[in-house]
Amino acid sequence: MPVSLRSALLATAVLAFPFAAHAQDATVAQTDEGYHAEPGGDIIITAPIQRSTADVLSGTTVVSGAELVREVRTSLGDTLARQPGVSSTSFGPNASRPILRGFQGERIRVLTDGIGSFDVSNTSVDHAVAINPLTADRIEILRGPSALLFGSSAVGGVVNVIDNRIPRSVPDEIVHLDGTATYGSAADERTFGGAIDVPVAGKIVLHVDGGYSKTDDLDIGGYALTPALRAQAAASGTPEIAALADLQGTLPNSAAETWDVAGGASIVVGGGHLGFSVSHFESIYGVPIRYSLNPDVEAEAVRLDVRQTRGDLRGDIPTNGGFLSRIRLRAGFADYRHDEVDDTGAIGTSFFNQGYEGRLELVQTKRGAWEGAFGGQFFLRNLNVVGDEKFLPRSEAQQYGLFTLQSIDLGAVRAEAGLRYERSVLKAVADADLGNPDLDRTFDAYSGSIGASLALAKGWRIGINGSRSERAPAPEELFANGPHAGTQAFEIGNPDFVKEKSWGLEGTIKGAGQGYSVSASVFHNWIDDYIYESQTGEIEDGLPVFQFAQANARYWGFEVEGSAKLAQLGGVAINADALADYVRATITEAGPAPRIPPLRMLGGLEAQAERFTLRGEVEHVFEQDRIAQFETPTDNYTMVNASVAFTPFGGANKTALVLSANNIFDVEARRHASFLKDFAPLAGRDIRLTLRASL
Repeated sequence: MPVSLRSALLATAVLAFPFAAHAQDATVAQTDEGYHAEPGGDIIITAPIQRSTADVLSGTTVVSGAELVREVRTSLGDTLARQPGVSSTSFGPNASRPILRGFQGERIRVLTDGIGSFDVSNTSVDHAVAINPLTADRIEILRGPSALLFGSSAVGGVVNVIDNRIPRSVPDEIVHLDGTATYGSAADERTFGGAIDVPVAGKIVLHVDGGYSKTDDLDIGGYALTPALRAQAAASGTPEIAALADLQGTLPNSAAETWDVAGGASIVVGGGHLGFSVSHFESIYGVPIRYSLNPDVEAEAVRLDVRQTRGDLRGDIPTNGGFLSRIRLRAGFADYRHDEVDDTGAIGTSFFNQGYEGRLELVQTKRGAWEGAFGGQFFLRNLNVVGDEKFLPRSEAQQYGLFTLQSIDLGAVRAEAGLRYERSVLKAVADADLGNPDLDRTFDAYSGSIGASLALAKGWRIGINGSRSERAPAPEELFANGPHAGTQAFEIGNPDFVKEKSWGLEGTIKGAGQGYSVSASVFHNWIDDYIYESQTGEIEDGLPVFQFAQANARYWGFEVEGSAKLAQLGGVAINADALADYVRATITEAGPAPRIPPLRMLGGLEAQAERFTLRGEVEHVFEQDRIAQFETPTDNYTMVNASVAFTPFGGANKTALVLSANNIFDVEARRHASFLKDFAPLAGRDIRLTLRASL
């Protein structure tokens, strides 16, 4: 038995033992809200202590209900890109990962129902997240210090996609059905999905779901290349290169086909549950072409063929008194592979990844003003890259963590403190092709946060939160030494790196009253030994050489959002909302950090009735000319969107029909954080019709 598998099984057994001891004592209970009832829209269930967004001491966002139906796309990054503090890597329409407060990759944790996605999306921007947003019941975003309880790699934040593949409650119906169908005009997108839940013997719920999505090449607003590249192409003496200046309307090699299927079962007892699921995910998608203006370099039209099979376990059991009120267990494993296929059908490079993760949370019984939780977590990953563009040796990562969160509520004053210890063991196998010997590094990382909030008036609180965090380098940062087509760079790591160490400070103010709500955060991070890539000026294998380096860095910025009821016209409420966010990041020895999203503002106006919502919004993204030496500036753009949502059975039922028009004026828009922004703009005009039914 492999060492990592043996370790995973042992750790799962250790985590599960106390859980199993309590499960047999549970009795049947049922909520009053019925099947698939979500916690209130402002309740954060990702954190160990569930609380409202108003009580969380850092920036949080919940996307659910009709908003999720309106915003959902085939990639997670594009689904969340209009949330405060969130941008997207936008490596074409299919590989789009969230960016939080300017942090991405190894500084963001993407979770499915509390544990990792077990893919390689953190390794390269052209690798898609192996989570289908179409299966989500809700998506929670945690930014700032509260995310540190999920690992040192969550220094930028956590995105948690919550589904119902392991049922939490018993349906009221003999058979419960959920279904989704979407058509999007920009990529001729056809998406279908459905889920069935069947109760058995009053306590057991069986679940099956599946989904299918197919898109053609994406329609874009304007030209594929930026004005500067079009001018270079037009001036070329080569007809094939000059023709690129006229490439517009459609983004070549951006089509995709994705399907997934899952089955699960859960026993629901005593106000808790214990269950499992098994799922399979497949996607084949094109990576937009990074055209070369050098006639001697042939542009590649690569497709990625992704396959993942995973198993999951989740339990949440009340203890019926004593020191603990609940015991929560979450564990999973997955086998992942993707092949990078060229336009002849040949496989150039393959990525193989096996992942295991387990998390145990012990929630303390609230005693007066004091409540808390503590627990443990492990994560194991085996990664192997094979083929022409291998840039990493075979590597193994092991992480073991202990954490606690303690809170006290004195009414006007609320305070909390969190601690996490994490040990990381990172190994690379000797590889003659890459010229590296056996490598083995161990890191002990200590992180903590402390904060408090003060009630200023009814419905208004001001808070401050400080944190100290440490992050072990990722295997990619330590061991890389080869050509990386996704970033068009020859990447060289440094196995002698030390830990990143960060001090963070965040201030918040949140208020709500009759017909209005406001939330604002301002943050500053001082990071020592920050790991980044620096262009050396050399060329290797036809690619510019980028060397990982360490220096000090500073990130600061703000997020503000609010909504207000402007008028009541009979049964129709007229509401307005707005948000703005900004990040400024500097590497002390290198200048501006690369790929930082610019200032963005978004405003919306809604007419809300009992069964329909009519919305219009305008989003303006400012130009970004504060750039690293190897970047190009990005122009500003303004998008106008509109939608109408119809909920025939009212808000208590998930059934909704949403018609939306996005980028109505078909503008040419590029996200600065994208590696492909000079070659692949965002979608042009997109008319979408989505039906989500719950029966």
